[in-house]
Amino acid sequence: MNQLSKKKCTPCQGGIPPLGEIEINQYLIKLNNWQVVDQHHLLKLFTFPDFKSALAFVNQIGVLAEEENHHPNINFTWGKVEVSIWTHKIEGLHENDFIFASKIDAITT
Repeated sequence: MNQLSKKKCTPCQGGIPPLGEIEINQYLIKLNNWQVVDQHHLLKLFTFPDFKSALAFVNQIGVLAEEENHHPNINFTWGKVEVSIWTHKIEGLHENDFIFASKIDAITT
């Protein structure tokens, strides 16, 4: 578990700029195989041996999302869960997105 996963997401009120490339890269190295897409959102594909395991993971993310009040986009199908995270109020990445991604990684370890 890294230091990011120990932090709590804080409400973003908007009106601030999204993180820039240097800041994004500093956070990204703390995550486990997440991609940054167009400096706008984080993306990761998780694989599972069956539908039931993928669904259980989605449900765990849902519980975490409610606890952190930070809600990702989730697509899932048999054995696959794709998670996309960004801060909608600023239409880009915020520290909260990296905190949340780190907490998702902690579920899988």
